[in-house]
Amino acid sequence: MAKTETVMSLNEKLATIQTKFKSKKSRFNSFGKYNFRSAEDILEATKPYLLELNVSVIIKERLLESSFLQFPMLESTAIISDGVDAIHATAIVGIDLDQKGMQMPQKFGSASSYGKKYALGNLFLIDDTQDADHGKAEPVVKTNLDIKDPAFEKAKEFIAKGGSLDTIKRKYDLSTEASKILETL
Repeated sequence: MAKTETVMSLNEKLATIQTKFKSKKSRFNSFGKYNFRSAEDILEATKPYLLELNVSVIIKERLLESSFLQFPMLESTAIISDGVDAIHATAIVGIDLDQKGMQMPQKFGSASSYGKKYALGNLFLIDDTQDADHGKAEPVVKTNLDIKDPAFEKAKEFIAKGGSLDTIKRKYDLSTEASKILETL
């Protein structure tokens, strides 16, 4: 009896990856005290599926500029292909040219990293909020932060290195004075 081989469609191959995908969070945010995964982590975790399912994954990026945009945007598209068909997932991120504490290549590199991560997340249905190390949703308890607190200096350093004020606001209730100072950085 001849052995028949089952041929999977690209949608079935993608669904296989989406349901079996596991990726470690190898990066740590010392300010927010949480682990996260990068685009590199996601790509590393997909490698075992590439030969097994006979697919390839690539990422394309395109700079979006227009007189209507206040700042440049980067469009990242993650593509899975079996050589015949392709499925695309896109993410668009802004490039903050006024970001303090970063050189121009860092500003574009940071946007590129975020764009790739979110395009891959869209393609493989990765939802960071549901990851095991986040546990069950717990109420967020914010700490008050004033300019006299030692953590205020760390917050200033975090922003100077490219961190966002929104990240700080998610963790702390800022005094009016602390908020004004951080907004100027």
